[in-house]
Amino acid sequence: MGLTEDDKNHVRAIWAHVSKNPEVFGAEALYRLFVAHHTTKTYFSHFDLHENSPQIKAHGKKVVDALTQAVNNLDDIAGALSKLSDLHAEKLRVDPVNFPLLAHCILVTIACHNHGPLNAGVLLSMDKFLACVSRVLVARYR
Repeated sequence: MGLTEDDKNHVRAIWAHVSKNPEVFGAEALYRLFVAHHTTKTYFSHFDLHENSPQIKAHGKKVVDALTQAVNNLDDIAGALSKLSDLHAEKLRVDPVNFPLLAHCILVTIACHNHGPLNAGVLLSMDKFLACVSRVLVARYR
């Protein structure tokens, strides 16, 4: 399922707000992930996993920055995230099931910080975008 022009416009509009606060959104989404899905902590055993720790903020910023690259390249998400996909599949060996879990936590975080109408169409566009990102990140596992 590809992104329509409306989807792309919705994603860009929402992401403009998210990308202005990458540490806030990224850290909160990661913290939600760790609290809701304990097994994801395995990859971060060397981190201080308390809410708003400097390590969670720094890694959260990396997550949002990577997603910003994808938003800036909506017509070539695979190309924009190619190196990140290789890293997660070949070096870090992250279980692919974790990407959709993080995507959900990102959606929840966006919804919690939304100051305007987060209608069903916008939410669906963000969900489609994050599903595309997840597919790209697991593509190297095949």
